[in-house]
Amino acid sequence: MSTVQCRVERNTLTTPPSYSLRFIPHNIYGYEELADEIVRDNPSLNRDQVLVMLRARDQTVQRLLINGNQVTLEDAFSYRLSFKARLNEPNAPLPSAEECLRVKISASRPFIKEVRQKARLERLPAEEKLPLITSTEDTELGLNDVLYDQGVLRLMGNDLLFDRNEADCGCTLTGTRSGAAVQHRFAAISNTEVLIVPTIPAQEAAWNNEYRLALATRFTEHGTLRTGTYRGRLRTPLEVSGFDHPNMEVGILTGKATTPHVLITGGSLHGEGMIRVQAVLDARDGHILCNLLDMEEEGAAGDPVAMRANGTYTLAGFSGALVSSLNLRVDDYEALHALIRNDYAGQLVDVLAVRP
Repeated sequence: MSTVQCRVERNTLTTPPSYSLRFIPHNIYGYEELADEIVRDNPSLNRDQVLVMLRARDQTVQRLLINGNQVTLEDAFSYRLSFKARLNEPNAPLPSAEECLRVKISASRPFIKEVRQKARLERLPAEEKLPLITSTEDTELGLNDVLYDQGVLRLMGNDLLFDRNEADCGCTLTGTRSGAAVQHRFAAISNTEVLIVPTIPAQEAAWNNEYRLALATRFTEHGTLRTGTYRGRLRTPLEVSGFDHPNMEVGILTGKATTPHVLITGGSLHGEGMIRVQAVLDARDGHILCNLLDMEEEGAAGDPVAMRANGTYTLAGFSGALVSSLNLRVDDYEALHALIRNDYAGQLVDVLAVRP
C-alpha cells in the first residue's frame, strides 16, 4: 500500500519558530483517472458508464443544492449550503446569492476514521532552498501571467533577491517552442518582488506566445547557484487583424504546437484595442467553454459557448466590447483540451490586440 507523503515546513511568522506538515500528493486524479481506478477495483463495470455516472452525480448534487436541499451520503460526504452575510437590522434586504451563499463539502466521521486508520505517513526530506516565484503580473495591463513588451512584469514570491552584476544570476524568459532571452532591464529587485522591463524572445510562429520564466541566484557569496522556475506559463498578447479579409486565419489558444489549435476566421469589430478570449474546462462534463472577456479581472464577459469537437463556433461580445462577434475554427480539440487541463489548471486566456 502506498504512503501518505508529508514534508516538514517552518512557519516563518511564529516566534519561537514552529513547524507544520504539508501534504504532498503522489498524483492528482480527475474524472478520467478516477473512472480508471473504479474499473480497476471493479472489473465488471464499463468505464464509459462509470465516467457518465461520475459526472451525472455531480450534476445531480449541484441541482439539489440549487433547489435548497442538503445531500448527505452517510458513509462518505455531506454537501450543504451556508451563508456568510451581515445584516444591520432584521428586516434589511437580503444580499445576492453571489455575495453570501457558500457551498460546504465535508467527509463523514466513518470515512475520516477509516482513512486515518489505514493511512501510513512518510516523511519526505526537506526541500532544497530555491527562489520561489508565486505569481506574476503585467503592471500596465493589470493582468496575471501576461507578458507585455510595453509594460513591466512584476514577479512576487520568496528568496528572489539576486546580484544583477553576477553573470550567472538573474532572470530568463524561454519560449516553449523556441527562443530564450536573459533579462537585463530591472526596475526593482528585492527578496519578495522583482520588476522586469521584459525583453521577449521571438518564437517560430505568431501563435507560439507561451513562455517559461526562471530566476537564478546565490544565497551566499560563494554559494551554489540555485534556480527556481515559475510553475505557470506566461502569454504575450496576439496581434489580430484582417477582419475584412475573406480568408482570415489567426492562430490563438495554442502552446508550442507547430500548427494552431484554434483559428480566428472573422468577426465584427468596432475599433482598435485589446480584448481577451478564454477557454475553460466545464467541471460538469469536461467539455470546453469559450467566451470573450474585457481587460479587467472579474470584469465583463460574453456568454460562454460549449465546444465538444473540432468545428466552427461564434463567440458573442458584451456591452461596450470592441468585438461584437468572433468566429473561431477549432482544428485540434483534443490538443486544446489537453493543453488547458495539463498546463493551465483548467483555464487558458489569450489577450488579443485587435484592429481592422
